Amino acid sequence: MSAPADEVTEAPLARSRPKKAPNAFRTISEVADELHIPQHVLRFWETKFSQVKPLKRGGGRRYYRPDDISLLRRISDLLYIQGYTIKGVQRLLREGGGRLSDDIPPPPADEREAAEIERAAVDEPELPMPGLAPPPATQVVRSSVRARGEADAERLRALLVEMLHELEALRARLP
Repeated sequence: MSAPADEVTEAPLARSRPKKAPNAFRTISEVADELHIPQHVLRFWETKFSQVKPLKRGGGRRYYRPDDISLLRRISDLLYIQGYTIKGVQRLLREGGGRLSDDIPPPPADEREAAEIERAAVDEPELPMPGLAPPPATQVVRSSVRARGEADAERLRALLVEMLHELEALRARLP
């Protein structure tokens, strides 16, 4: 006897992989997926930040240690969220003895402006932040970079506030 058409269950398309231990090494594709950063950017950062040293095996395969991933996550935050330039992050690493502290102040205005110009000069489109609509496919003019950044920040702020309210509502339901 077959099931009605509206009760047909779908088989999983792909087998799920077992979850890796927190201290396991990760491949470049796993790190790229986890941090939402393209693989070529991770390889580029290896050339700019000598502290990022993945283990390389046969055929040039990269394996990132948990410390490498933490550093990459922090570099990503400083570049994409806080508005530092690559040179600014390099300076912070030099001043911190190869480490990035958790209490780094926001960059000065001239650093943020230089970072905006640096991002606008890149030919690649910006990666959309999770939960935000992708930026419109228009030619970016320097004067509009700041306005778009402020609009994106405002949308992100609104999204975070909405998520906070949802989390608070869920917390209230807990016993």
